[in-house]
Amino acid sequence: MFQGLIQLSFWGYVFVALGLTHITIATVTIFLHRHQAHRSLELHPIVSHFFRFWGWLTTGMVTKEWTAVHRKHHAKCDTVEDPHSPYVLGINRVLWTGALLYTREAAKPETLERYGQGTPDDWIEHHLYTPHSFKGPVTMAVIDLLLFGLVPGTLIFVVQMVWIPFWAAGVINGIGHHWGYRNHVLKDTSRNIVPWAWFIGGEELHNNHHAQPASAKLSHKWYEFDLGWFYIRTLEILRLASVRRVPEGG
Repeated sequence: MFQGLIQLSFWGYVFVALGLTHITIATVTIFLHRHQAHRSLELHPIVSHFFRFWGWLTTGMVTKEWTAVHRKHHAKCDTVEDPHSPYVLGINRVLWTGALLYTREAAKPETLERYGQGTPDDWIEHHLYTPHSFKGPVTMAVIDLLLFGLVPGTLIFVVQMVWIPFWAAGVINGIGHHWGYRNHVLKDTSRNIVPWAWFIGGEELHNNHHAQPASAKLSHKWYEFDLGWFYIRTLEILRLASVRRVPEGG
């Protein structure tokens, strides 16, 4: 059986998989969500492009598509035009098929035209990231197999491929509008899933985000913790990020 360049214990492979997927979570919450969709912070070009490259490599998602679908979700939240509202479509459909709902909406030219403005529009976007989005995950698969071997590499790759579709498209878009607590009474059904938001990079504080979507910080109470905000502040200290907006009064 093919052996990879790196051989680890069972738990070593587990930690590698969790580490790789966590970088992808950081890419989604910092770059796609807070930087691109809501412009709540600026990123140094090196950091911005790293996240952009990592998103292509590990998810195949196109920045303009993700941004447009998310912006439409906010504009049409919990209406029949919302791309992924469990209030309209049912929790099971959004939780388990959220990635398909995202793909369906991202294929609509009118959604991209109206809600995808201001996203990357350079040479590499037009010649690689957008037209060859599928080549990112293919490249990641080859890297995983070469580094970790047939069985561990395949399992690590599978975990990488299902991580964002389930946790972001399913849990955040589904559970985040179905179960949890609310700091803010809004017209939509958004909920904070847990106050200590570290597993999905801070996105668990979904009601807070809907209350102030332009804020780079998602924690609003003293007892809430937003891991994505910790990373942003670290980047800011290193002069690799600049925060534009934080919660009112916080």
